[in-house]
Amino acid sequence: MTIDRAVLFFAGCVVLASVALGAFVSPWWLLLTAFAGANMIQASVTGLCPAAWVFRKLGVKPGVAFS
Repeated sequence: MTIDRAVLFFAGCVVLASVALGAFVSPWWLLLTAFAGANMIQASVTGLCPAAWVFRKLGVKPGVAFS
C-alpha cells in the first residue's frame, strides 16, 4: 500500500465513521465530516497533508501524490 492509498482509505474511514456517529449519536459529529472534506481540499491545493506525514513516519511506501 502506498501513502496515497493509505490517505484515501483513512479519509474514507473518517467520513463513514463521522456519518454513522452523526446518525446514531449526535449531529455534531458531522463537523468531523466537514473537517475531513476541508482537509482534502486543502491537501489537493497545497500538496500538504498531515495524514501523509504520519504514514510516511510509519514507513508506508511513498506514492505519486504525496512523495
